[in-house]
Amino acid sequence: MSTETIATIWAGLIAFAVLAYVMLDGFDLGVGILFAAERGSTDRDTMVNSIAPMWDGNETWLVLGGGGLFGVFPLAYSIILPALYPTILGMLFGLIFRGVAFELRFRARTAIGRRLWDLSFFGGSTVAALCQGLTLGGLLQGIHVVGGQYAGGWFDWLTPFTALCGVAVVAGYAWLGACWLVWRTENSLQNRARRQARVLGWVMLGLIVAVSLWTPFLNPMFEKRWFNWPGILLTSPVPLLVAGLVVLFHWGIERRHHLTPFLCALAIFVLCFAGLGISFFPLMVPPDITIWQAAAPRASQLFVLVGASVLIPLILAYSGFSYWVFRGKVQPGAHYH
Repeated sequence: MSTETIATIWAGLIAFAVLAYVMLDGFDLGVGILFAAERGSTDRDTMVNSIAPMWDGNETWLVLGGGGLFGVFPLAYSIILPALYPTILGMLFGLIFRGVAFELRFRARTAIGRRLWDLSFFGGSTVAALCQGLTLGGLLQGIHVVGGQYAGGWFDWLTPFTALCGVAVVAGYAWLGACWLVWRTENSLQNRARRQARVLGWVMLGLIVAVSLWTPFLNPMFEKRWFNWPGILLTSPVPLLVAGLVVLFHWGIERRHHLTPFLCALAIFVLCFAGLGISFFPLMVPPDITIWQAAAPRASQLFVLVGASVLIPLILAYSGFSYWVFRGKVQPGAHYH
């Protein structure tokens, strides 16, 4: 295989890892965000226990995506990190703080201590989600590069567009979390999650439309892909499929289906990610650096690809086994921590 072919394969693997992370860790971050709307301690315990068996495994995909970027696309890594250090560090600190709160909230000996750790769990989840959206927005709007190095300022990432993306990711993860709780819980908690999912579904649709209408005007290539012939033949099915899934989602909510809303929400995230891929390819760092320009030498790509060919199936097998073992409804008082 040529260097360009291997680099394209690796770009696909990293994109898959990022998508897997967004879909899997998105709903458990969403559960943490929804702590803000849940007052009952028993129901909060049930919410946490619904994600306890798999939340840390979900973050494996983030490590794989970041490690792949470092090993296979070092030029992109060396540009993206300096440009987005505040948002990336904010995301990591949020994830760390959230993980600590996840473990220690069950060990709090007083009601005030439990409340503080619950607030920390909510705060860490929200900060991590917000920073992920800011990072996405900062990458989409483009990074100023001169001579293969980041040439912008410390706060170039902070714009109205990145703020919109940050809010969209927080709302989207909360929506996934509500749909997850509809599937995995029962009785009053499930009913509240269903109402939250219904409202957040409309909010998320509005944010998807706003981001989608803004994105093509960030880069002439994006605009050409979405609005010019023949690119529109490839892009037009995406919004049509999203619209169809929105209808199916609300049908599932109104018919009180348990799994349908969650599957529809995941599918909409996949389509949004596909839309980003259509806009991006073959760029690795907008507006100018392509996958092939950012790639490491062929030998390095092949060496890491051998490891990934073993690691990715293992992660998939582990994740699938975890979800299978801990399938079904989570009962109040269940203990997975």
